[in-house]
Amino acid sequence: MQHPFLQRIVVSLAALVLAVSVWAIAPTAYAYDNPELLPDTPTPVIDLARALTSFQEEALAKDLDKFEAETGWKLRVLTQFDRTPGRAVKDFWGLDDKSVLLVADERGGNILNFNVGDAIYELMPRSFWIELQTRYGNLFFVREHGEDGAILESLKSIKTCLRQGGCRVVPGLPREQWILTLITSIIGGVVCGFAAQPRKPGEVFAWQWALIFSPLWGILFIAFGIGPVVSRTSDWLPLFRNVAGFLIGLLVAYLSPFIAHSSASET
Repeated sequence: MQHPFLQRIVVSLAALVLAVSVWAIAPTAYAYDNPELLPDTPTPVIDLARALTSFQEEALAKDLDKFEAETGWKLRVLTQFDRTPGRAVKDFWGLDDKSVLLVADERGGNILNFNVGDAIYELMPRSFWIELQTRYGNLFFVREHGEDGAILESLKSIKTCLRQGGCRVVPGLPREQWILTLITSIIGGVVCGFAAQPRKPGEVFAWQWALIFSPLWGILFIAFGIGPVVSRTSDWLPLFRNVAGFLIGLLVAYLSPFIAHSSASET
């Protein structure tokens, strides 16, 4: 008669073998390498998820072929949903160190993923690809511009950066990001204004306190308010608005004691 403990071990092993067997024959297992899904003719775009219209797909294929002929950089696009050729695309396209594979799959929280060659990583670091993914692949952008918009806009940024010899950040300043830089600029001005309030009789501007707090308001204004703007766009208007926001915040915070004193005196 078998010991109960041995029986439990045998049952557990049988369940494990059964689970592994079921997983091995599941249809999703073939999703990792399905060369039969590849087209018969060479093309830089495989649109299995039908994210692009036929006109967009044809125009994009011509554009990517032309870009590769002009620059030597190889850009490829794969859209997928429940089916994917998987690793088979590497041999089909001959992906190498000078290649970028954009994979669009709506099953995740972010539809964009990038497979980047080592030679391109030297021109655009990992932080660039993370920013590119979060800017164009997020659900809000896709909901507003569509999957095709996310694919085309991200490719546009990649081509721009490769043509100019690389980028540290993604070109362009989205409205949401600019609003964030404006807010940090205003907060930096408020911090500087409060620090510069006179604390001694006859003192007009407390330069010493403003300098003491300069690491804080400097980071808010320069690093978070000015840096992202000048590194992403040459347009002077966002920069002017951020500088104006900093000065307004500074003046409001600096003059607040005088305004409060005047109000109290009138009362």
